[in-house]
Formats: sequence, C-alpha cells, structure tokens
Amino acid sequence: MKPLIEQRADPQIYRHTDGYWYFTASVPEFDRIEIRRAKTLEGLATVTPRVIWRKHETGLMSCNIWAPEMHWMDGLWVVYFAAAYAVADEHGCYDHRIYMLRCEGNDPMCDPIVEMGQMLTGWESFSLDATTFASGGERYLVWAQRNPDIMGNSNLYIARMWNAFHLATPAVLLTRPEYGWECEGFLVNEGPAVLRHGGRLYLTYSASATDERYCMGMLTANEWDDLLNPSAWRKESKPVFSTSEREGIYGPGHNSFTTDEHGKDILVFHARPYAGFHGTALSDPNRHTYLLPIRYDDSARPQFLFEGSQ
Repeated sequence: MKPLIEQRADPQIYRHTDGYWYFTASVPEFDRIEIRRAKTLEGLATVTPRVIWRKHETGLMSCNIWAPEMHWMDGLWVVYFAAAYAVADEHGCYDHRIYMLRCEGNDPMCDPIVEMGQMLTGWESFSLDATTFASGGERYLVWAQRNPDIMGNSNLYIARMWNAFHLATPAVLLTRPEYGWECEGFLVNEGPAVLRHGGRLYLTYSASATDERYCMGMLTANEWDDLLNPSAWRKESKPVFSTSEREGIYGPGHNSFTTDEHGKDILVFHARPYAGFHGTALSDPNRHTYLLPIRYDDSARPQFLFEGSQ
C-alpha cells in the first residue's frame, strides 16, 4: 500500500466548507507545527506546507511537539497539540500537556497564529491527543490522559466544552486499557477520532506500543444518547484495525476521518512499512500517512478493510 505522505505521523485531514482539505501531523523533528492545504486529497502530498508555530527554546512547549489537530469552530481556526517541558532529565521530555493556538483571521495559510495557553482538563498529568466533535447542539473534547490512580500510560476522557478553549464539565472516563491487545508493551489508549454515520458516533482510538503491536479500538454510541454517560458507549472487545503483513502496514493507528471528493468517508492513519524500529520509537521517522476508504456492513457499522479483503 502506497502512503499519501511519507514521514508524517498522527495525521489529521480536515475538509472545510471553503472547498479545501487541510492537513497537519507530527513532523519527525517534533519541533514545529505545519499545515498544508489543497483542492484535492492527493494534492496534499505535493503542496508546500506553512509552518505556523515553532517550539519554545526552553520551558513550557519546548520539547516533543506531538499530534496537532486543526478545527474550525465558533468562527475560528483552532489548533490543539501536545508539548512537553524540556529539562535536564529525560523524563521531562515526556511530561506532555495539551496546548492551543488560534488563527487571527479566516485564512490559516496566511493570517497570524497566536498561542492560547494550556487546555485545563481538571488535573495535572501527562495528557495529549485532543480532538473535538459536535453532536446534539453541544461540542465535546476527547483526549488521552494519565490518571495516577489507574495503572498504565493513558486513558480516554470526554467533557462538554464551554468554548474552543475551555471545558464546561468535569472529565469523564470513557475507556482504559484492559484487553491484552491494549496492553502490549505499554498500557495505552490514545489518539481518539470520531466518525458520524447512520445516527451513531464511532470513536476510534489507538492502543499498545507504537511498533507493529499498535492498533485501533472503537467505541460506539447513539447520537441522541447522553455522551457524558460512559454506559452510552459500547467498547469493542477486539481491535478494529491492526497490522497487515500482506499490505506492508505495521502498527496502524492515530487516525482521523475525512471525506473524499464524492463525500465517501476516508480513514486517515499512520503506519510503518516494516516491523519494529530503525533506531528507537522516536528516532525512526518512517511513520507514513495513509488513506483507506471506509466500508459499512449491513448494520451501518464501519469496516476498516484493505482492497480485496472480505
């Protein structure tokens, strides 16, 4: 399977009403946030990116800039991303928090970008991978965060939003690593993304270590349910997308969703073209961005299948 864009991890593609697709992702150097814009999905591979923000030299937001996401809401372009505090010991470079940027205009490819500070989630701990979606006239934030009282690296939480930069309700735990496939190497639930189809919300996420064991899980809720009630979400007991040696796709995950020119739903994800790492998890740059059309079964449930798969 051929990637859309090489060496771009944690990819997000946002289709806007202006007729453009916008792309952002983690860069191999983890030192900046860049965006691309194109009139077609394929065009994202060849356009010149705009660097909209660079890491600080010291202190907050100075290390390991991860997983930016770009959204249009309340008449604003907003970017969520995770960054750590560069300190002398290695641990500090992995103590991430969620931060925000705002575009001071309607054109993020040209207009100024300003920092909006940290997204306060209710407690201070390792947190990352914020995404947002609207349903039933309300907007929600979903993100990954560590709870020191729960074993593991990160769980997924949801809260209703007051606006693009503030939460209106306390965080609610949606899922924690519990199945074996979520606990390979590390106990991880991260990288949430929401797909809407047939009156349901499908919340996918990534689990386990970021080598070939990385895979996607899924929660499902009805749009009219109380989305802040954990019992409204049904968790799959098996991964919905995982390594395919036949396709040369290893450790697929940290996905987002978009649509193509015909309105067909598309899975956007990263994966490596080989098992393991060339170096270490963070020094190996070869997590590439891939696109996969989504199929639906007779019950309108999404199927993440490669061409020719049943």
